[in-house]
Amino acid sequence: MKLIKLGKKISVCIVIFLGLLQSCTYKKDILYFQKIDKLKQEEVERPTILIQPNDILSITISALVPESAIAYNKQKPGQNGTGQQGSIELLKIQGYLVDNNGEIRLPVLGKVATKDKSIHELEKYLINLLEEEKHLVEPSVDIRLLNAKFTVLGEVSQPGTYTFTEQTLSIPQALGYAGDLTINGKRKDIVLIREVQGERKVYAIDLTKTNWINKETYYIQPNDVLVVNPNSAKVKSAGYLGNVSSLVGVISLLISTAVLLTR
Repeated sequence: MKLIKLGKKISVCIVIFLGLLQSCTYKKDILYFQKIDKLKQEEVERPTILIQPNDILSITISALVPESAIAYNKQKPGQNGTGQQGSIELLKIQGYLVDNNGEIRLPVLGKVATKDKSIHELEKYLINLLEEEKHLVEPSVDIRLLNAKFTVLGEVSQPGTYTFTEQTLSIPQALGYAGDLTINGKRKDIVLIREVQGERKVYAIDLTKTNWINKETYYIQPNDVLVVNPNSAKVKSAGYLGNVSSLVGVISLLISTAVLLTR
């Protein structure tokens, strides 16, 4: 009897210990950008994002004599004297849609090719065109992408699709849009799905490290998808046996039950 009671106590202790062990979360699995003080300082290289079909561009053309550039611009919301500058949705309606051939149609200038050009390259191209064909004196061109968006799925506070108008947006900022990872988010394996010129690429990002900060994956590109997978604790809580310790815990529980039944 004494041996049975001792076995029961040991089994209960094992179950409690394993339960506590499985519920522990280690600091190295939670903290972002560990050992960032050892990161090699390098010049930040901004990504070159090419204009794609279905992009909506805001294009503003101006010149030394402002009145001379009026004909080269669409009338923007709020410029008709009825109100202030319109919302982003109204700006999209007034923007220039890139067609499937990679072209846009501008007032006076007509069709303009955008294929294989970044926004900065298109600005330079239009300035040269306006100068060389003597349309305007000292022209300037400002272009913004109005419908850039990315999607965040999985273990974040607010999963969904987000629109941004910044020229550059980092992965940490994008996750901030979604309210950051939940405590159950797997920080060591963020999946980034990206399409570049018709080719789909998949990257793995470890937020606890810094070896990806100086790479092309640091910045979001339009139509990127971020997937935050659940960590092992979340998977276990869903009813799956995630590892050997879980199986040992179940076996220990069965031993405890058997001991109790044989009292």
